[in-house]
Amino acid sequence: MEEVKDVTRRFSSRESAPLLQWSKWQLLDSILPTGGFAHSFGLEAAMQAQIVAQPQHLQSYIIHTLENTGSLLLPFVYSAAASPDLQTFQHLDMILDATLTNEVSRKASVSQGSALMRVSSSVFSEFPSLKMMRNACLSNGDVCFHHAPVFGLVCGLVGLDGETCQRAYMYITMRDIISAATRLNLVGPLGAAVLQHQISLVAEELLTKWKNRGVEEACQTSPLLDTVQGCHSYLFSRLFCS
Repeated sequence: MEEVKDVTRRFSSRESAPLLQWSKWQLLDSILPTGGFAHSFGLEAAMQAQIVAQPQHLQSYIIHTLENTGSLLLPFVYSAAASPDLQTFQHLDMILDATLTNEVSRKASVSQGSALMRVSSSVFSEFPSLKMMRNACLSNGDVCFHHAPVFGLVCGLVGLDGETCQRAYMYITMRDIISAATRLNLVGPLGAAVLQHQISLVAEELLTKWKNRGVEEACQTSPLLDTVQGCHSYLFSRLFCS
């Protein structure tokens, strides 16, 4: 217990600047148990529907998914990071819950967001407001904990600037889709690394296109992909949750 108190004290002291870098890196680490690797962002359904059947189809699918992420979810990440407080988070969570258009993506968002909030409130103990906000939301029972606003909230509290928060969200989305593609045998580990590096150039362009927008501008740009993901629950056999 004393060690935990000492860590919290050091994060709140003048030593906090370099120590916070570790928190920022950990937030993006795939080892953080938020459940992202249980989801394929509709890729498994697209594969069974023959929309993604060849390597070039995979690259196109990832780019379109990133565009959807930028147009629909980045506004929630940006707004939550800019004002990481309970009232703003609850408002954004409510709007996103009404905005998501299919039940599969909605459940995936809630599952990952709830896990991220639970993990972050336990891991990043130097920010007691995280646990307080989570407890307040649970007691009210009217918050879904969607992933995008939760991610923005946590990023804002650990000190990531708005643009870095949005770039990080695009990064973890790309990382998780390519990981799913590897487990679906659409691409090998080395090919996945090469693909990720190549798509990063496009991802940066998409970030520049969609960054720093308010939630009133959130929209879908690839409705077909959203429709395909909504069919995931009807698959006879499936490896992923969405």
